[in-house]
Amino acid sequence: MVNTKFRSAKIGKLKIVWSRDLPAAPSSVTVIKDSAHRYFLSFVVEIQPEVLPKTDNSVGIDLGIKTFATFSDGTKVDAPKPLKKRIKKYQKLSKSLSHKTKGSKRYEKARVRVAKFHAKLKDTRTDFLHKLSTEIIRENQTIILENLNVSGMVKNRKLSRAISDLGWRTFRTFLEGKAEKYGRDFRVISRP
Repeated sequence: MVNTKFRSAKIGKLKIVWSRDLPAAPSSVTVIKDSAHRYFLSFVVEIQPEVLPKTDNSVGIDLGIKTFATFSDGTKVDAPKPLKKRIKKYQKLSKSLSHKTKGSKRYEKARVRVAKFHAKLKDTRTDFLHKLSTEIIRENQTIILENLNVSGMVKNRKLSRAISDLGWRTFRTFLEGKAEKYGRDFRVISRP
């Protein structure tokens, strides 16, 4: 993309960092601002569905806490666990925010710091999940995933933070969407 600036009537000029080239001319654009004061431009473009060549491979995936995924061929994938690695920093930022008076400038600065921290965690987790799900979809024709009761498991206060840090539900959503997009067979088997 050639343009590095975007001009909006209400916001003004925004510097653009492109994540990828647009596949076609956009029909509309939506400006999104998150709680960390980052702006995102979401374009609506028309694309042709891409079907990957058929393969004879199939895989069963078992999700876990210590290892994120164990495949039916024995391969194990570890998760980045972004919150676990930065829990001390999160506690420090959270404590700092709790000591500020709501509505003050210092409170707003501390709130933005916490929001940026959460945004970085989310970006790290989402990047890992996108890369893993894309790799699985490209290599296998049939993907089988166990149906987990994540909402029930999160109620266990000893495991809730670890489960939330992994992003199992997001992973399943990515696999479902990409399987449909690329013509793969995605199945969820119920728990025994």
